[in-house]
Amino acid sequence: MAQIKIAAAPQWAHLDLSQVPNVKTALPGPKSKGLHARCTKYFKGLSEQVKLFPVAFESGKGCELVDVDGNRYIDFSSGIYVTTLGHCHPKVTEAVQKAAGKLMNCHDFTTEIKTRLVEKLAEILPGDLSGFQFYDAGTAAVEAGQRVLRAATKKHEMISCFYDFHGKTYGGVSLGHIRSFVYGPCRAPGMYMVPRPNTYRPMFTKPDGTADSDKYIEFYDEFIERATVGSVAGFVLEPIQGWGGSVMPPEDFFPKLRQFCDKKGILLMTDEVLTSFGRTGKWLCTEHWDVVPDIVSIGKGFGNGFPVTCVAVREKYKESFESISASSSYGGNPMACAAALASIEAIEEEQLLERSMHLGELAIKCMEKMKTDHRIVGDVRAKGCLMGIELVKDKKTKEPFNEAGKLVYQKAFAKGLAWIPAGHILRMSPPIVMEDEVLLKGMDIIDEAIGETEKELL
Repeated sequence: MAQIKIAAAPQWAHLDLSQVPNVKTALPGPKSKGLHARCTKYFKGLSEQVKLFPVAFESGKGCELVDVDGNRYIDFSSGIYVTTLGHCHPKVTEAVQKAAGKLMNCHDFTTEIKTRLVEKLAEILPGDLSGFQFYDAGTAAVEAGQRVLRAATKKHEMISCFYDFHGKTYGGVSLGHIRSFVYGPCRAPGMYMVPRPNTYRPMFTKPDGTADSDKYIEFYDEFIERATVGSVAGFVLEPIQGWGGSVMPPEDFFPKLRQFCDKKGILLMTDEVLTSFGRTGKWLCTEHWDVVPDIVSIGKGFGNGFPVTCVAVREKYKESFESISASSSYGGNPMACAAALASIEAIEEEQLLERSMHLGELAIKCMEKMKTDHRIVGDVRAKGCLMGIELVKDKKTKEPFNEAGKLVYQKAFAKGLAWIPAGHILRMSPPIVMEDEVLLKGMDIIDEAIGETEKELL
C-alpha cells in the first residue's frame, strides 16, 4: 500500500524552538501589568482566559505570540479558534492590504472579489450548498440562519442542545447555554434545548456503557411530539461543541440526526463558526460523517482574523434570503471577501486540511499518554486541530476538577504556552500551519503543568 504523504508545515511559519518559548520576566511582565491596568480602567467584560492570565500581546507571526515585555509564546489558541492559518499569514495580509487601499466598503453592491469568493465557496463546500450571505460576526450569521429556517419552512420553533454555544445576541443565546438575567427572563419563544450524546458523559447508553445515538434520536421524536406545538423549523447545533469543551459526538450521531430531520420534515442547521475551514481537517466538520446540512453558519477561521462570517444554504433554500432582509452594513465588504478568499487559497496551496488532520493524530497520541500517566486526566479528544483534555478528581466518578483546570492553564501559560481554559476542560486550537516539533513542545508543556498541578492539589 502506498504511503500517504503528510503535508509539510509551510516554511514561512517555521518556529525556532531554541528561541520560543522564551520567558524573560515573571508572567505577566511589568509592561503587561501596566498596560492592562491602563486599559481595564475603561475596558470591561473580559473573558475568563484574560482574567486568569492578564498578559498584553504586541505581535504575532505564524504560531508565535510576543507580549509587550518581549516574552515569546507558542500559540495553542489561534486567537480563540480564529487565526487558523497562523498570525499574519503573508497571503491573507497582502490581500487585506491591497483591498484596503482600493475599496473598503460599498454595502452589498457586487464586486469582483465577492463574486470570486462565492464561486469558490460553491466549488469547495459539500453537496449543493450554493446560496450565501456574509456578516461580520458569528452570532449575526447564526441569527440570519434562524431567519432562513423560518422563511424556508414557514414554521417558528427551533431545537438546540445542552452546552451548545451560538453567540451572545438574543437569538444566539436562546439557542445556547448562556444564562443571565440581562438577556431577559426567558429564552425567545419557541426555543428548546435537548441533550446530545457526549462520548465521555453519555446520558443514554448501550449495555456496554457507550453513548447510544438511537436513544437520543428516540428522545427527540418524543420531545417534539410532547413539548413543542408542532411547528419545528430546524434542529440547530454545533458539530463539535467548542465552548462546551471540545465535546465530540459518536461517529454515528450526525448521519442518524440527518435521517431523523429528513423524516420529520425539519431542516438541519449546523453552527460551524468554530469548526469550519480547516479547524478539524475539513472545510466543514460534518464532512467527517458525510452529512450535508441544509443551513450552515461559518466564521472564525473563515477570514483568519478578519471579521467575516457566512451563512451557506442548500440550492432549494437560497431564495429564502430574499425575504429576510439579509444584507448588513459590513457583511461582504471587499476587505472581508479578500481575507476569506485568500484564506481558502492558502489552505489549498499549502495542503492545510491534510496538515490539520496529521496534527490531530499526533496530538491524540500525546494526550492518550497523558491520560495513562496522570490521575486527573479523565478524557482526551481531538479531531484535526480541535482538541480537549478533561480533568477529573476521580476517573471512576468523573467529578469535574475545576480548580485543577485553572491551575494547569496558568502554569502552562507561565511556561510560554498561550491557550484556552474552560473550567475543568483544557481546550487547544493550534494553528494548522504548526510544525510537528512545535506541537510536541506544546504538549510537553501541558504534561509538565498537569504533573505539577497533581503534586500541588493531590
